[in-house]
Amino acid sequence: MIVLKAISLAGIVLCVVLMIRKQKMLKANPNPDPVTGLTFQETWDRGMEKKNLIATIIIGVVANFFDTLGIGSFAPSTTAFKLTKSVDDALIPGTLNVGDTVPVCVEAFLFFGFVDMDILTLVSMIVASVVGSYTMAGVVSKFNRRKVRYAMFIGMFILASVMLCRWAGVGPFGEIGPAMGLRGVKLVIALVANFILGALMSIGVGLYAPCMALCVILGLDTGCAFPAMMGSCAFLMAFGNGPKFIQEGKYDPVACWTQAIGGAIGVALAYYIVKSLPLRTLTLVVVIVCYITSFLFLHDAIKKGEAA
Repeated sequence: MIVLKAISLAGIVLCVVLMIRKQKMLKANPNPDPVTGLTFQETWDRGMEKKNLIATIIIGVVANFFDTLGIGSFAPSTTAFKLTKSVDDALIPGTLNVGDTVPVCVEAFLFFGFVDMDILTLVSMIVASVVGSYTMAGVVSKFNRRKVRYAMFIGMFILASVMLCRWAGVGPFGEIGPAMGLRGVKLVIALVANFILGALMSIGVGLYAPCMALCVILGLDTGCAFPAMMGSCAFLMAFGNGPKFIQEGKYDPVACWTQAIGGAIGVALAYYIVKSLPLRTLTLVVVIVCYITSFLFLHDAIKKGEAA
């Protein structure tokens, strides 16, 4: 756990250092961005306007508060950016990936050690998701997004319903498991599933809620879902998506700093709430999150179709 926490901190440091270096480079470039038509200084001044600054700070805190509960921050942040017009539409994807890297790494740092989870299970699940993301991105990017989203809606709805039955002691599903680790066939299932979930992130299918459902269905203690899902996404973002978008320079510099700082505050607030919840209540939260996510997949399948 100490090593995993150290890697999380390294991800935070890497993101901050890369942002500072890139900011100096962009500031020295007097040419306007070909997409937004604004120079770096104009983009910075726009972000520092009182209404935009306040908006992005609040968005960072609130969105990452709910992200810590497993709901995700990308969708609410995107909606809020558009409603408040605080971030240029062309810069939203990069702003999400860069700005949320620090909060997600903070999540991983806090939740590594949240429960006494078996280290082999945790590390292997994280590695499986990272490998899936890197090796299968090119393949998965060609998938029919609408069909994937419909499939995820059906799968998540069923998993959430099974978890609810287990929580309520209804039917032949048994009770929520107390296991802190997996071995044998269950571990293989977890690795294959997390490999697939890591790959699906390249087409916008979030890993959080499916990973939570996976952990609970396989009989792990509900608390194990948090380090498993957060570790997977933190390492993907800190050492993959984040540096890629920083290199491209396609992000709002002010919003990224407010998301990083405000987001870390939101994560800390949510962590202490989650930490204080009894196991049954925490399990019910996971069930609700999975139901919400299932209908978000349905919404995206209907409204977005094939769009990324």
